[in-house]
Amino acid sequence: MFSETLNQIPDAPAWYPINSALKDGAEIQKAIIEAKRLRLPLHDDQPKTWDSLGALHQILTRTNPESQILDAGAEWYSTLLPWLSLYGYRNLVGNNLTFDKQNPKHVGPIRYEYGDITSMEFEDSSFDAIACLSVVEHGVEWRSYFQEMARVLKPGGVLTTSVDYFESPTDSRGQVAFGVPIRVYTREDMLGAFAIARSFGLEPTGEVDLECRDRAITWKEFGLSYTFLVFSLSMGG
Repeated sequence: MFSETLNQIPDAPAWYPINSALKDGAEIQKAIIEAKRLRLPLHDDQPKTWDSLGALHQILTRTNPESQILDAGAEWYSTLLPWLSLYGYRNLVGNNLTFDKQNPKHVGPIRYEYGDITSMEFEDSSFDAIACLSVVEHGVEWRSYFQEMARVLKPGGVLTTSVDYFESPTDSRGQVAFGVPIRVYTREDMLGAFAIARSFGLEPTGEVDLECRDRAITWKEFGLSYTFLVFSLSMGG
């Protein structure tokens, strides 16, 4: 990822998704085109460029290169932190239960370290912005998640989350991935999640559009089709 060097800081995204469900495949292509225009490395799983672009926009517009940023549940192949490094950000952390507990790894300005996103060792009010992309649906309970994010976010900080989603139920009964049952959230699920978030002082940064058109994402291994939802919450409104 860091073999991609730029002679100047990229432009801010001119198009980005936030507080919305992914409507169709055309939006994925739009995100890919925008990332290419900005000369940002694409996610290996190209549809994930869509929500990564939304998280990038939220962080760029609400923080500065000296801000403390966390990618909660980051993978080695995640693009958000490498993208932010190209914008001059230097205080970047990615954590995951799969990372080596004894030996954090530094890649440029990014520190990758072991961590459970529902019980982290960071001090209260550590981060100006947090992203958590395509993680919560893999066995994370909303109350534990929002409680911990609210604890480590600074007042006024922003949390951007994406999940597998479709407005009506998706039958994934009996299917397991990463050691936990597969979950595709519904409109009802998300309304409940937002209520939990508010109980911890996390308020949506705008109206969240939960309407769906197409099942734009297919998980071929399990024969499941659904879409994505990306939403942003602010600590203290």
